Amino acid sequence: MKINILHVLSLALLVVFGSCAKPDINGDGSSSTDTDNSINVPEGFDYSTYRTVDIVINDNESAKYDVYAYIEDPYFLGSETFVNQSNETVTENVYRNDIINKLIFSGVTQNGLLKQSINIPTFYDKVYIRRVKDLNYTSSIEEIYSNEVNYTHFTSSGRSSTDSTIVNDYLYCVNGSGELFQVNPLDGVLTYISDMPMGSWTCAIDQENKVLYSIGKSNPHPLMKYSIENDTWETVANLGIGGPRLDFNKNDGLLYFSNLDKLYTFDPSNGNNLNIWTINDLHNTSGGDLAFAEDGTLFLCTFSGLYRLELNANGEYDSYRISADNLPFSPTSMTFDSNQELWLASNGNSSDLIIMDTVTGGWQYAYGVSANNATDFGVTINDLTTFRVYSEDTDNTDTDGDGILDRDDAYPEEADKAFEMFTPSKYGTGTIAFEDLWPSNGDYDFNDMALNYQAIAVLNSDNLAVQIDFIAKVKSNSAGYINGIGIEIEGLTSDQIESVSGTSYTENYIQVATNGTETNQAKAVVILTDNAINLTNQTTISIKFTEPVSTEALGVAPFNPFIIANKVRENEIHLPYYNPTSLGNNSIEIEGLNNDPNGNYVSSNGYPWAISIIHDFNVPKEAVKINDAYNYFNEWAESGGTQALDWYKDNPGNRNSNLLTD
Repeated sequence: MKINILHVLSLALLVVFGSCAKPDINGDGSSSTDTDNSINVPEGFDYSTYRTVDIVINDNESAKYDVYAYIEDPYFLGSETFVNQSNETVTENVYRNDIINKLIFSGVTQNGLLKQSINIPTFYDKVYIRRVKDLNYTSSIEEIYSNEVNYTHFTSSGRSSTDSTIVNDYLYCVNGSGELFQVNPLDGVLTYISDMPMGSWTCAIDQENKVLYSIGKSNPHPLMKYSIENDTWETVANLGIGGPRLDFNKNDGLLYFSNLDKLYTFDPSNGNNLNIWTINDLHNTSGGDLAFAEDGTLFLCTFSGLYRLELNANGEYDSYRISADNLPFSPTSMTFDSNQELWLASNGNSSDLIIMDTVTGGWQYAYGVSANNATDFGVTINDLTTFRVYSEDTDNTDTDGDGILDRDDAYPEEADKAFEMFTPSKYGTGTIAFEDLWPSNGDYDFNDMALNYQAIAVLNSDNLAVQIDFIAKVKSNSAGYINGIGIEIEGLTSDQIESVSGTSYTENYIQVATNGTETNQAKAVVILTDNAINLTNQTTISIKFTEPVSTEALGVAPFNPFIIANKVRENEIHLPYYNPTSLGNNSIEIEGLNNDPNGNYVSSNGYPWAISIIHDFNVPKEAVKINDAYNYFNEWAESGGTQALDWYKDNPGNRNSNLLTD
């Protein structure tokens, strides 16, 4: 029997292309993907995974604020093998607070007020507000009430030094999870400063140059350098040795490092090891820290207590125990403040801060669970060092003359730009996913077109928006149609747009004005592309405004996003209950069943044709319904968004990973 090869190939091609072909949107409206399955959602539920929150900050001083989304659950970094402070090699799961990665916006109070509108995932019910003025940090965790946060700052005074200059002390802390934070010794308030390149048991500050040094806890044990003024990290060198004790000696400009019964000096400029000494008579050589007093006396603590070190005639350090041998805590770190009070931190998942007398070894709990004063830090402090902020020792450089100091200015050389507001956050992306068969039912895998985005509103010194950068990438394009992608900024008109750059057009069905907006629109509409395939690589679309606008008037990204199905301009597909643009039509006539008789982009069976996830969203595989891939989607939707608020996150039990694309 002979087989017609051309006939076989034709059948194969028919199967392949037939599996992803879409019906004509102006045809009979029928589809093999139409389904009787339905979902029972409350009337008016818009499938939103986020809400708009107004942040109102009252502060009579001109201070910079950073506002973060806040959740108490720690972030899992993975498993690490390292030598702990007891000199044991261990493999442990490492967690840290993810606050620093959730920055939403920054700004400076003007005339006592800073106000912005933000979009935030609905599972967040708090924000983290960090204030900095002349390198003085403070922070507060604030509840969101009725979609608003109203925060008022009250100024507290610092300590006075002997020359009448005001000095504020801050205890800078690091830990093995890679968190850099400070504690105010006057009130015990903990403020997160930065994530570290690597977790560490050590830190030391060069006060004159305002830099912090830290040695990574794992091989190759990098010597890390942090600029307190610029909020930047760099690696000086790989030391190849780790341990728990470090301080900076202002008298010789060297780093003094100790592990077990050895003391080393390192040149902080290049990481060169200069000296090694033996330390005698330590009762326990694990853990602890070292610190120089104002008069140059070197103190060292281990898990066996506090010691004073003196160099003997043999070139070795003798240790003299100061504290009693029955300390109820294991000290991991210590530092002297401006009043020459010695601060120590204890080992544990939630460290205590202790003040100790260097003469008698007497001590008391100052902050933490054991202090019984409601200051449970909930984090480990593996090392301490003191940073002093003097009232007369501040850098007031303002290169562009916009009234914002360079250290607070995201654009220190551009006078019309100063701050940034992020959606979803500085290090996060969101996803807008579409079904493109509207108004016919789809298969609800939401992979016909999925757009990853991050929006950055560039603000001036008055906290007004001058530009939007929309960083976009199509992560899924499984449609049989050629679909365009657009956004409508409902708070602006086209004449408020100066220019648009970064868009891509190849299909010749979009009419664009000279400023880059779409013509014949009542509101400002920007078509990112007329064919989704043009955005498969990350692209930045920049929208500049003719005049600065408030974020309240502008609205919050992703604004009103939509796709244009099959190059038919009026066939816009929007998020539930959003309006079409002037050129869209939400009541098109089709032959067959129209599953959106109300024109609100929610089908008669309860499903939307578009969903906006304020998170990087893993779309389901072809023909896998979203509620099969995500176990709590139905619970979330049927509750009207009040249950299973984080159904899309990679939490245990949330996803069926085998049904998701990578």
